[in-house]
Amino acid sequence: MKHISILIPKGAILGSLEGSRQLFTQVNQFFLSMGKEPVFKVELVGLQKETPISGGCFTVNSHLLISDVKKTDLIIIPALDGEITSAIENNKEFIPWITDQYKNGAEIASLCMGAFLLASTGLLKGKSCATHWMAANQFRTMFPDVNLVTEKIITDEQGIYSSGGAFSYLNLILYLIEKFAGRDMAILSSKVFAIEMERTNQSSFIIFQGQKDHSDDPIKKAQEFIEKNYSEKISVEQLASMFALGRRNLERRFKKATSNTVAEYIQRVKIEAAKVSLETSRDNVNEVMYNVGYTDNKAFRNTFKRITGLSPMDYRNKYQREYLN
Repeated sequence: MKHISILIPKGAILGSLEGSRQLFTQVNQFFLSMGKEPVFKVELVGLQKETPISGGCFTVNSHLLISDVKKTDLIIIPALDGEITSAIENNKEFIPWITDQYKNGAEIASLCMGAFLLASTGLLKGKSCATHWMAANQFRTMFPDVNLVTEKIITDEQGIYSSGGAFSYLNLILYLIEKFAGRDMAILSSKVFAIEMERTNQSSFIIFQGQKDHSDDPIKKAQEFIEKNYSEKISVEQLASMFALGRRNLERRFKKATSNTVAEYIQRVKIEAAKVSLETSRDNVNEVMYNVGYTDNKAFRNTFKRITGLSPMDYRNKYQREYLN
């Protein structure tokens, strides 16, 4: 039987905590209904007996405190709520316990913003990790030695798992059910809980928000110029001249400040504008392409799909506002 310890961080988000407990517990019920032994021992583990979560709206009772758990097989870190540095500070007592359990053979799964608490242990250094796309800039700033993969819904590396934004944690739980209880049980769980199987990419959900939480004023002005003039042809040389910087200096500072090269940033801004147009206008794909400054149909479609995971037409079919149909 696999021992699963679902943590109860102070300020956790109820959905990811209870959703995980419910799914793993239901798998046991499936096995019992078939006359078989349950495969999971599911316990809620906290720093105290009663923990306020979801901004104090709910209180969760722990089965055990971390001091009671000498060994476990799988640790689930639910999503955290509120200002993230405060959330980590409020839950720092979990960090040495998580680290010790991993060293003793436990696996760890972080759900959405739970990745910040996991990364605070240092166990993610040099490894891949997913989290909510809205927190990507802050995560990269706080944990530059972690390979953040914003497009991924699930990562699995050396006994450490993570999930992307919000309810995509359900896909990671299904993934773990398949891994530890079998494919048939994962499919049954997906049908009973109406969760889409095999979702691995969250690119189509991402809204590009240029990283401006930095103090490099010329780079911030360069970002603003790109965002106001994305339909024009913009070159690195042009920006360097505008802000009296050498090309290499501009490239270096831009990458450091925004986590994107200048060319990547320009592409992301253009594609974000194209997405909005596909959602809100009746312009055909070629018109959208020209309006955001592309002239090469193939280049536009390839770049759009690389960034969003969908073709322009598939994106329109999925997200165009109903009143335009």
